[in-house]
Amino acid sequence: MLIAGFIHRAVMQGIPLLFGSTGEIITEKSGNLNLGIPGVMYVGGISGVIGAFLYEQSLKTAQPNPFLIIAIPLFASILGSLLMGLIYSFLTVTLRVNQNVTGLALTTFGVGIGNFFGGSLIKLVNSDMPSITLSKTSSYFSKTLPFAEDLGWVGEVFLSYSFLAYAAIIIALVTSYILNRTRTGLNLRAVGENPATADAAGISVVKYKYLSTCIGSVVAGFGGLYYVMDYACGIWSNDAFGDRGWLSIALVIFAVWKPSLSILGSILFGGLYIIHNYIPNLSFQNQELFKMAPYIVTLLVLIFISLRQKKETQPPESLGISYFREER
Repeated sequence: MLIAGFIHRAVMQGIPLLFGSTGEIITEKSGNLNLGIPGVMYVGGISGVIGAFLYEQSLKTAQPNPFLIIAIPLFASILGSLLMGLIYSFLTVTLRVNQNVTGLALTTFGVGIGNFFGGSLIKLVNSDMPSITLSKTSSYFSKTLPFAEDLGWVGEVFLSYSFLAYAAIIIALVTSYILNRTRTGLNLRAVGENPATADAAGISVVKYKYLSTCIGSVVAGFGGLYYVMDYACGIWSNDAFGDRGWLSIALVIFAVWKPSLSILGSILFGGLYIIHNYIPNLSFQNQELFKMAPYIVTLLVLIFISLRQKKETQPPESLGISYFREER
């Protein structure tokens, strides 16, 4: 069915956005505005590519170990994304550098790192195309449930995704539960709303800001890994991510800082991003106009929540503001 195929592609397109937005929500709930998410996702992707490339090269003609061929790229992606989170935290929390400038610099840095190492790997394999293909690793990352094809449109819409896609949904739901139903989530939200009050209550502002930013970066990095290993079938090309990192940040606003709403929002954004492919006889100029749709929707949501001025739809009060304990 055409509709089932469209929904399936929309979900796959939206999973990187879901990883990115969930990671950014975790970060922003502590009051840190990390505009470096596009760079973090880029580094998460290239780190996984490096890990997969080194493992595939070590195999030569041997068969891959099912555990290692998944664990090595995952671990490499976690390390790369974690490093980006630590850099951002050190600059904005410890040194109290401007968060907007730091985030934008981190995006430029992450894209540069990805292009440098990606270009180096492409040269190593002497590829005729400006890309590198990791088909063995991708075949494991993109495995779906074996009985999905036998269930018709139900299997295509709900069951024909890889484990990372389901992990993205689970992480979003668990994050929503932790933020709203646990003391850890309460403390994190207190830090994001009023760090001075949280500090006076004995909550370690620095610890929560570091942990939330680093965990959020790791989650966002999985979005880059998913895009390369599953959506792009293991093919890495420099600058192939497009604006998915920025769409993830836009999705945070669309979901009004609620991870559970990001699940539906990611599917909507994914559908809007590809809907031009399903409209016949559409010119290139009109295709580009349709690609603007997620941003237009985000702007409308931003205007709507600004007019309503309801507390539950507003960002954390200290978002983007560095905390100086001496001013408490």
